[in-house]
Amino acid sequence: MEGSRHWPSASDAGWTLPDADVMEGSRGCPWPSGLPKPFVPGDRTERRDATEHRRRILEVARRLFAERGVDAVSMHQIAMAAGIGQGTLYRRYAHKGELCMDLLSERHQQFVEEIATQYAATATSPALERLDGVLAHFVAFLEEQGALLGPVAVLDKRDWQCNEADNFRRFSFQHAPFYLWMHELFAGLFAEAVRQGELPPLDIDFTTDAVLATLHPMFYRLQRQERGFSPERILQGLRRLFIDGVKTVHGATELAEANEKATV
Repeated sequence: MEGSRHWPSASDAGWTLPDADVMEGSRGCPWPSGLPKPFVPGDRTERRDATEHRRRILEVARRLFAERGVDAVSMHQIAMAAGIGQGTLYRRYAHKGELCMDLLSERHQQFVEEIATQYAATATSPALERLDGVLAHFVAFLEEQGALLGPVAVLDKRDWQCNEADNFRRFSFQHAPFYLWMHELFAGLFAEAVRQGELPPLDIDFTTDAVLATLHPMFYRLQRQERGFSPERILQGLRRLFIDGVKTVHGATELAEANEKATV
């Protein structure tokens, strides 16, 4: 896909592809054909005190987030509660989004394994049917992990001053390995739907970007908290736009071609 070459590599983000045997599922099944393999964090090489700091930071952050909510907790409060200096905290995590990403990493891997199980169970199903299943699973994931995903997606304004001289470390949700994996997953499903004749030729990268834009954590939070949309309403809207809507365009094109042939 032509647009994909503009995306940064996972190695740029410090992540590596796992060995094939690592990707064998816990159920003993091979990694499903057509499903992109996720990027996993490379082995951490840390001093013992650095490992202890990281463990303490994550424990404290998890507790404070549970007690007060993610938005109400600042990096300063995390450092104070963990008994470390702010410099130590910021050397480990440039901002709260990176800390939340570390907390989310285990759940991300679980999500990927769930998608792999779903893929294996629906291997012979139409691509759009599998796309529907992935959309439903992702909406459920956003609903479950939305509090942590918000800071991952946008810098906390309270932390900007600490990072102004560190622009190269600024985090972009669109460059996160999990996001890149989702982009590859959706693009693959759209491409397969085109190959199978379920969809007409389309700009796959643009369509994939459009899907993921509507699934951005901040957009999801807007629809849930400010618009008051239910997860079911959001999912139905996604289906209308990116499954039923595209199929309707395809069907209308076929009908127009059939009518044109009938009048010749």
